[in-house]
This record gives sequence, structure tokens and C-alpha cells, in this order.
Amino acid sequence: MDEKKIKDEKALENRCPSCKASIKYNPKVKKWKCDYCGSEFTLEEMQKFKDNASTEEKNKKEEKKQEEQVYINYHCESCGAEIIADEATSATFCVYCGNTAILQSKLEGKFSPDYIIPFQKEKQIAIDAFKNLSKGRPFVPRDFNKETNIEKIRGIYIPFWLYDFNVSGDIVMDAKIVHSWTRGNTHYTKTSTFQVTRGGKMDFSMIPVDGSTHFDNDIMNTIEPFHYNELIPYNHAYLSGFYAEKYDVASEDAKEEAINRAIRSAKDTLEADAVGYTSKIILNDNLEAKEKSTKYALLPVWMVNVKYNNKMHTFAMNGQTGEFIGNIPLDKRKVVLYTIAIWILSLAICIALSYMLYITGGK
Repeated sequence: MDEKKIKDEKALENRCPSCKASIKYNPKVKKWKCDYCGSEFTLEEMQKFKDNASTEEKNKKEEKKQEEQVYINYHCESCGAEIIADEATSATFCVYCGNTAILQSKLEGKFSPDYIIPFQKEKQIAIDAFKNLSKGRPFVPRDFNKETNIEKIRGIYIPFWLYDFNVSGDIVMDAKIVHSWTRGNTHYTKTSTFQVTRGGKMDFSMIPVDGSTHFDNDIMNTIEPFHYNELIPYNHAYLSGFYAEKYDVASEDAKEEAINRAIRSAKDTLEADAVGYTSKIILNDNLEAKEKSTKYALLPVWMVNVKYNNKMHTFAMNGQTGEFIGNIPLDKRKVVLYTIAIWILSLAICIALSYMLYITGGK
């Protein structure tokens, strides 16, 4: 997909139409809400406010039409992640590795997704889910739920490529039908073998592939699916108050994974169409995937990485559906103490029972 030039507006600089203070998108009310005057605005109202800018501002924008978009970029020296945030963000750690040595710089580049799914779950829901992970788990480290970790929960838009494919072709299978019966004392088995062919054409849409090497694919697979029918045209205003990672996997490099997923799904569908057989083995296939379109989208995730015993433990929540995964560490010291306590208690009970039996036997 060709990269597009960004509009000349300053990135993520959203101002309240009422009081001109900085304003952020609020997932709970699905509007931009000002923390200073309490006013709420829809995207249309925010756009209208920008369209009514002064003549002087419009002239300045006209002069800068050919300039590239400038974003604030936080570069982590530890893991190399490049996180894009609004100009008001004061980042002191990396959302991926927890490293505190984050350098602030200007990212001059083309960063224009086609679509975005705005956050629909607010931060408090993510915090509550994070806290609930420890409930009923006595071996969770005491410091896991401390306030400094909770404060690090951040909303981040993860870059994704969404592919549409047309898959056509056929598969050839070795299929068997096995019949068994008993006559008198003799058991019979008859096996019939067939060569079965199935073919067809299938359309696949919105096959997602992670465009970031820093976000674990297993984590994304766990908190999926996203409802892609809620994709809307990208507008940088939705990034206010959140982070957004710049993709580091190009569309062409990610395409192979999407092709494999489409062909696997087509193969499974064609194989399932051959019914009535006891067993089936695919001998060969002649399936080809043709790309119809590719879209670049940002998907919402609440996440925090907690470092414990030099290992990162990840909590992530789907910012649209609320589905989450928690990689919870165990406090080995607690496990040992608990085991010792159980052993001592069991020994004490055995001694007490033995003493009672001794006393009873003595009578």
C-alpha cells in the first residue's frame, strides 16, 4: 500500500471549542470531553470548529501544504519501540519493556492509517480487570498491584494490516469409508478408498496481521477478535490521550502470513465439504490467493508490562470488547512458605491424632 502524505495540521493538537484548553477523546461517552470546562463535542462538532479557523490560520496551513506531518515520538533505547503520542504526554517509561530511559524527539515521517477503531473501554475498566487478576491467587507477588504499576496502564493503538483476498483452486484427497459387521463368530471389515476432489472460489476480508514486532502475536490472538464492522476513517483526533505505535513491519512483509491464513481456511472449508467419509487425507492442493485490497488500521489495546525477577509480565485488554489476558507471576517465596506451613500443620495434626489414639488405646 502506498504511503500517503499527512495533512498539514499539527498532529494531535486538539483544543476545546469552548475554552480553548487541550481536549481528549473519552471512550465512555464516545465524544471529546474537556476536563476544564466539562464541555462535550462530537467528531463533527470538532471538525466544524477546525473548519471555522481564522483566515490567518488558514493561510498558514496553505503555505505548509507540502510539509510532512510532525508527531511526537518516544524512542526506547532498551527495546527499540517507537511510540507516537500527543504533545502533552510526559512519558517516563516504555509500555513494552518498562524501561525508563525514553528519549523524546520529533518523528518526521509519513504516518497515515486508513482506518481506526476508537477506544470503547475506558481506563478504569482496564484497571479493575488488572486488579481482579490477583483475586483468589495467594501466590501473586505483593508488589504486583502496587499503585506505580497501575499508573502505568496505558491505552495504545497497535498498527495492523488488514487484507482482502480471493482464493481459488482445488484440493485432492485420499478418502476412505470403513464398514464393519459381525456374522456368527466372525468380524468383518471392508475399507473402500476414493480419490476426492473439491474446488471453488472464496473471498476473505479483513485478515489481520500485526504490523509491530514489539507486540506479542500470541497476546493479540488471545484478546481478538475485533469487530471490524466498527472501523471508521482515520482521524488523528482519536489519538488524543492515547499512544499509537508506528508500524515497523511493511505491508509486503506481513502479507505472506495473511496469504497462509486465507489458504488454510479455504483448504479446511473444501475438506469439510467432503462428507460421509470415515477418514480424509489431503494429497495435494492447487490453491492461489489473489490480493484484492490492503488497509492500514490502528486497533485499541490497554496494556502494561510489569517487571518481576528480571522478566516482563504482560497485561493486555482489547480496548473495544474488553477481552483481556494477564500473565501473572508467582512469588516463589510465598509458595515455599505456604508449603512449609502446610507441612507443619499436617505434622501437627498427625502428632495430635497419634496422641489421641495412644490415649484411647491406653484406656
